[in-house]
Amino acid sequence: MQPDLELVHIRKGESFAAWKHGYPFRTVRWHYHPEYEIHQVVATSGKFYIGDHVGEFAPGQLIMTGPNLPQNWISDIRPGEIVPQRTQVIQFPESFIDGALATFPELDAARHLLDRSRRGVLFGDDTAQAVRPLIRRLIDARGTRRLGLFFEILDLMVNAPQAQTLASLSFVLDLEKAEESDMNRAIAHLRDNLNEPLSEAELAELTGQSQSAFSRSFKRHTGTTLVRYRNQLRIDLACHMLLSDPDTKVADICFEVGFSNLSNFNRHFLKLKNMSPSEFRATFAANNTVRMAS
Repeated sequence: MQPDLELVHIRKGESFAAWKHGYPFRTVRWHYHPEYEIHQVVATSGKFYIGDHVGEFAPGQLIMTGPNLPQNWISDIRPGEIVPQRTQVIQFPESFIDGALATFPELDAARHLLDRSRRGVLFGDDTAQAVRPLIRRLIDARGTRRLGLFFEILDLMVNAPQAQTLASLSFVLDLEKAEESDMNRAIAHLRDNLNEPLSEAELAELTGQSQSAFSRSFKRHTGTTLVRYRNQLRIDLACHMLLSDPDTKVADICFEVGFSNLSNFNRHFLKLKNMSPSEFRATFAANNTVRMAS
């Protein structure tokens, strides 16, 4: 089964994303993204999948994954059960870390970890326990404090003993070949220009296909049409922004993710999420309040 491309949202004025989510959640599926990820489970147990590696996870598990490495964590919970917070996550693009490596020679020691993360790296309990409160603080931090916490976390991981590499090298090489496909390049271009009105003809040109052939290939690859796929990506991004930017107005989010008017945005959001954007934000805020009070 082909993994889904996940859209990672990094807020304006920030170099990386740091956030948390519950379970079930939209990102809990077999997926990949071009960003590095530091992923820590804070609640529930279950099975996790990194490339061609399958293992068991429990609260506290800390894993780092590199760009485009398929992954998923599936919790063992009762039918209908909702976990307000299951995971805390840091996601950062190659451009950010490559720029930091080029600027700060002190970061040279991180190169080996970054290379290993392309196959997934599982850290020991001591490292996971030390990192957990730092990620929690980073999620709420702003400005230069975010950078300080990020590099403190990275330092702990670079110097961690007993870190285990997960996926096989052959799997990573096979995936890199898959990522070079014309269709994946077209989808990546769509993802990187989500707020632009890209036409099917423009994307077809990237693959060297006619528009009709591209339309058929796209539907086989994604299971849906370009219009529906783009709307799903935009709504996914809007959900992320609604939760990570609680003070941002719904109308501002609407235009930032690429919708041309608020009524159209609300209609698509309601269709895909069975609630309005404001209700979505309020529901998760209420879940978080219950968690903090318990």
